[in-house]
Parts: sequence; C-alpha cells; structure tokens
Amino acid sequence: TLPSGMAYVGSDSELAGRLQMEELAKLMGGKGNVMILMGELSSEATRDRTRGVEKVAAQYPGIHIIDKQTAKFFRKEAVDVTTDWILSGQQIDAIASNNDEMAIGAILALKQAKKTGVVIGGIDGTPDALEFIKKGDLNVSIFQDAKGQGEGAVDTAIKLASGQKVESSVMIPYQLITKDNYQDFANKNKK
Repeated sequence: TLPSGMAYVGSDSELAGRLQMEELAKLMGGKGNVMILMGELSSEATRDRTRGVEKVAAQYPGIHIIDKQTAKFFRKEAVDVTTDWILSGQQIDAIASNNDEMAIGAILALKQAKKTGVVIGGIDGTPDALEFIKKGDLNVSIFQDAKGQGEGAVDTAIKLASGQKVESSVMIPYQLITKDNYQDFANKNKK
C-alpha cells in the first residue's frame, strides 16, 4: 500500500494477460498447445501478463503451455524465438505474446514457414497491430488506455492537491480488440 497522499494510476497487467488468454482459449475451442512470448524478464508487466495467461490456461484441462521464452518485447527477437519453435516440430496452436511487437514477429515467422492455423494474441493495441487484426493475421490485442491513464493521473493529482480523498489505486480498464471492433480503435488513433 502507498503512503497517504499518494496514488497509483495504471492498469493491472495480470488482467491484460487474463483477457488475452480467455479470448485465445475461446478461439482454440478450449484445447491445444500454447507458447508464450515474454517481454524483458526484469519487467513487472512481463511477469504479470505472463501470470495472467498461465492462470487462465490452468482452468482449461485441454490447454497446455508448452514453452515460454523471452523476446524482450522486440519483433526481430520474436521472429527468432518463433522460428526455433517451428523448427522444433512441436505442435503450436496459439501464441500468447506479452506485447503486439512480439506477436507481429511471431506472425512473420509463421508466414515465412507457411504455417497456418495458429491463433495469436498481443497486448497494447498499437496502430501496427490494428493493421494485422484488420488483415486477419492477429486474432486479438488488448488496448491499454494510455490516454485514460494520463487523464486518470491528472484527475487524481488535482484531487490530492486539493486535499480530497482518493483511492490509493486508480485502475484504468483494458479493452479487448478483435476483428469485430478494431475499427473503433483505428479511429481513436487518428484523433
């Protein structure tokens, strides 16, 4: 807990992982092998997002996490890790990525290997990711409302400055992005 007069404004990274894996599980029909592409191992977001994915996967007896590797949040590293997975000959049904850049790297590696039928999830809702969702290559991303976090932080700071009571933790929600609603987010990015 934070000392009084302070507040944390952010999103619960574990929830992002949970939302991502819930959608992937639905798309996988509740069974299959999942690989996790992790960000920087020192990053709290990496640990929390990965934990969220693992917790949801554990609720499905038919879903197995086969491997998890770091690609340090980078596209190029994710191409290499995914290529290694493909070459290992393991059955891959889904790739849960801690961010969109690595998810895109996974997509590029799968395309290069002409492998289809792998469900892929990212997190961040970046403009690039929206393009890949539009093309049907990326199945899901999770939008972390940075603008909402900024507004939440300003609101909270004003309240604290004027001596008002605030929640010590102000959580800004995540939103699931799929082919059905990616256009809403594409429009947000243009503003």
